[in-house]
Amino acid sequence: MTAADWTGPVAAILAMAAATYMVRFAGYWIMSRVPLTPFLRAALEALPGAIIVATVVPLAMRGGLSAWIGVAVAAATMLAVRKDIAAMAAGMGAVMAARAIGLP
Repeated sequence: MTAADWTGPVAAILAMAAATYMVRFAGYWIMSRVPLTPFLRAALEALPGAIIVATVVPLAMRGGLSAWIGVAVAAATMLAVRKDIAAMAAGMGAVMAARAIGLP
């Protein structure tokens, strides 16, 4: 293996790591200068849920009935046990089971 074989991927990984660090640093730096009002605090607390919904719904729309079954099972599991990983595993398991029996 020559140096040319691995320098490109290593340089890309280092560049992505540096960009990620700079974006996170900039976010903390900017937010340290913004007064945290009750409205802003509520908006920031709602953000993770909004991101999950914005990611899952388009996938479920394209995934058919099995995807909606998975979403329903994941939501029910989350309400029952309040564990993210358990809800994700249950939802994925439901999608796999639904597709195994032939649901679209």
